[in-house]
Amino acid sequence: MTTNSSSLPRQHARTAPLPPEPPEPSYAERVRTLLTQTAIGTLSTLSRKREGFPFGSLMPYAVDAQGRPIFLISSMAMHTQNLNADPRASLFVAQGAAGEDPLGAARATLMGEARRIPEDDVTEAREIYLPKHPNSKYWIDFTDFSFFRLVVFEVYYVGGFGVMGWVEARDYDAALPDPLAPSADGMIAHMNADHVDAMILLARIHAGIEATEAAMTAVDRLGFHLRLKTAEGMKGIRINYPGAVRTPQEARKALVEMVRQAKGKESHSQK
Repeated sequence: MTTNSSSLPRQHARTAPLPPEPPEPSYAERVRTLLTQTAIGTLSTLSRKREGFPFGSLMPYAVDAQGRPIFLISSMAMHTQNLNADPRASLFVAQGAAGEDPLGAARATLMGEARRIPEDDVTEAREIYLPKHPNSKYWIDFTDFSFFRLVVFEVYYVGGFGVMGWVEARDYDAALPDPLAPSADGMIAHMNADHVDAMILLARIHAGIEATEAAMTAVDRLGFHLRLKTAEGMKGIRINYPGAVRTPQEARKALVEMVRQAKGKESHSQK
């Protein structure tokens, strides 16, 4: 996997090295997570009518265990006719960003070849697709509908402003969705409603930042992001758990222990 480098502002010489950035999920893992948390994207195929031109279509999808998007499409659809002539395609998927700047939301473009799923694999595709799109039960057995699968060759990921890069197919294939993703919204809402003081304490102890307000904006198996209101303005930081977690219960246990240790350090420093 390669990422685009970003230019840094000119700084005075330092006598000590910059602290290491807290580890975060890889771009490949973020894309796998994004694909499992959304269900509709834009499928771009190569137009038969206008040779060489991309043809975009709204496309519901589901993802198999290898991260390959599965589509249920009609033989009458223009994108199906395009794929039958040339299987090269891309699927664009974006994170919902209601009330926010859409350019700050995560999105990914998966490029590869979309081909009809062999008859032996249709039952499995059906079991994957139906729970994600239950209304498809009304047309899934129509003879003019078929399952197609996008075999991913490469991915381009944008995680927001200044966060972007290519993901190779082997890295995407090996990655897994973040285990906290299904519970992330509830965890964030709970922390922001009931534990603002704890987050202010963690920001002070782990990042040395004095904040008057704090809000959790993202959480994953390795840690979480906080948005802080300080005397110097709004700041964003990442704080990691002592080790990776796999369930909301493990995350809660890690946070309770981090707050306990933070209170101990603050009490000790005040003596």
